[in-house]
Amino acid sequence: MKTSSTHMTRRLLTLSALSLATGLSLLASSPAQAQGNKPIRLVVPYAPGGPLDIVARALAERVKDKLGVVIIENKAGAGGNIGADLVAKAAPDGQTLVMGAVATHAINPWLFSKIPYDPIRDFTPITLVARVPNVLVMNTETAQRLKIESVADLVAYAKKNPGKLNYGSGGNGSAGHLAGEMFKAQAGVFMTHIPYSGGNPAQLALVSGQVDLNFDNLASASANIKSGKLKAIAVTTAKRSPAQPETPAIAESPAALGLSKFDINTWFGIFGPAKLAPETVKTLNAAFVEALNSPEMKSRMATLMAEPAPSTPEQFGAFVKSELAKYEGVVKRSGAKLD
Repeated sequence: MKTSSTHMTRRLLTLSALSLATGLSLLASSPAQAQGNKPIRLVVPYAPGGPLDIVARALAERVKDKLGVVIIENKAGAGGNIGADLVAKAAPDGQTLVMGAVATHAINPWLFSKIPYDPIRDFTPITLVARVPNVLVMNTETAQRLKIESVADLVAYAKKNPGKLNYGSGGNGSAGHLAGEMFKAQAGVFMTHIPYSGGNPAQLALVSGQVDLNFDNLASASANIKSGKLKAIAVTTAKRSPAQPETPAIAESPAALGLSKFDINTWFGIFGPAKLAPETVKTLNAAFVEALNSPEMKSRMATLMAEPAPSTPEQFGAFVKSELAKYEGVVKRSGAKLD
């Protein structure tokens, strides 16, 4: 009896040891342990509360089971350049990423006389995250008075009355300013640009009738569109936005207007420093793409009127290069410069 009891005790101890070893093995293979228990830093190069920040925080929650803890770090300043540069100079170990945007990787290199990083050479693309449409809006009373119902009407009026129309924006080099400059160049019209100290003051000026039209962010303009204070003429993306499908795209206008290739929007995506290991890139891309395809993220994006746009690293890299090339001409034609 004593011998049987001893054997039973030994067997239980052996099973306990095996269970402990298995548990330790599983722990070692978990994402957090694979990172050496260090959380990933996802730098948002803008202040808290904006679309990039909101989406970054939602993504951090969705990928934690695959990547471990992801901490959002806001590093605002210099139009996003400070936060982007922090990641450009980080170790290429997958621990530090940035939520880059059209500004940091396509506009700022041409807008600033000098920036501390190269938008292509100093980064590894992970995935495009989302696109946020802009919308060409007019003060409703102005549109009615001038009998402007469409892009064709707007172009016709502008050509008959050069310089009589003006448009506001959040400042020189802002997305609204550059959209206006692209529109003027492609349609062959002249409108006076009036810069304000931010998107909200520009929209208030439009609502009050101080300016005739704006190229505004759809999410921020939607409330005044619904209330009837602003008239949505067209979205600036190549196709209609699912958030407002009744509004045509500028590119849908008659071919004779020269706007069939018009396509401008606010986009953002995830980058790592240059020279990230291919396996690290693959792991990060898989986790973020899965999160972006989840119903929860799609629903969260819809509240911001953002369209999820997950991609492969190669697709994202090619896209960034094309955007950088596109904005070179736009910024130079605008004459905007920040130092």
